[in-house]
Amino acid sequence: MTEILVLVDHVDGAVRKPTLELLTIARRLGEPSAVFLGSGVANATETLGKYGAAKVYVVDAPEIDGFLVAPKAEALAAVAAQASPGAILVTAHSEGKEIAARVAVRLGSGIITDAVDVDANGVASQSVFAGSFLVTAKVTHGTPVIAVKPNAAAPEEAPAAAAVENVTVAFSDAAKGAKVTAVAPRAKSGRPELTEAAIVVSGGRGVGSTEGFAVIEALADSLGAAVGASRAATDAGWYPHAFQVGQTGKTVSPQLYIANGISGAIQHRAGMQTSKTIVAVNKDAEAPIFELVDYGVVGDLFAVVPQLTDEIGKRKA
Repeated sequence: MTEILVLVDHVDGAVRKPTLELLTIARRLGEPSAVFLGSGVANATETLGKYGAAKVYVVDAPEIDGFLVAPKAEALAAVAAQASPGAILVTAHSEGKEIAARVAVRLGSGIITDAVDVDANGVASQSVFAGSFLVTAKVTHGTPVIAVKPNAAAPEEAPAAAAVENVTVAFSDAAKGAKVTAVAPRAKSGRPELTEAAIVVSGGRGVGSTEGFAVIEALADSLGAAVGASRAATDAGWYPHAFQVGQTGKTVSPQLYIANGISGAIQHRAGMQTSKTIVAVNKDAEAPIFELVDYGVVGDLFAVVPQLTDEIGKRKA
């Protein structure tokens, strides 16, 4: 069976959910093998095997964490040269896409980014032109390198051996041109990562202030959701730019997206239009957001959202 490489997205060995989705997709194409870069593989092996990784290639070298993405790309390319896989799958976040691009250049292969699905024939689906069209594409040259968006598939368990194989890589001097000089942990909110969350609750210009986001956060916490914001809200300083959803922010594709006080400008739609179910609350019945929602509520978010939060709390009690 053809070997399919999956780059593991992890934090100190704790495997993140998009990797489990990629392992599930990889089983459609062949036999998944994980590529683990950095330290902490002992914490990850059981999880990777549980979701179908027959083999785990490990490159544990100081260059992986000591420099920016170039050493990771060289490591993945080295594993690919050794394994001759049928395809390489990575998570389509900022680092993953840069690694994918560098690997594709090194291997002389075609690349597909921001895929929302990959079928058994290696045909990838992509949402393009700000989510207005869904297109299919297939790599026709070299080893396909495909960057897949989070929430593209539901992780499915398929226990496998997860045999660990250490790989030694000779990193080039060029890969060590940008050194990491300091690392600061991100402040924890207790909420899921925005790009990985199954539910995202966002606020826009209609929230009106930093204090107004309290009702957005309360709804998100009642659902175990991530909080997002429109560009108008982040530009106004009401919420950090790290939580901006849109063409110039982060792209999300959750199972449920709730937009509150967001008009639905094309810039925002580009970042959330592939969400499985979209709900909007806006007091403007003519707001463009209502053109793409599954459920819409015309009303003041400060009246509607607290009622929704209360009702969810009652049903959870």
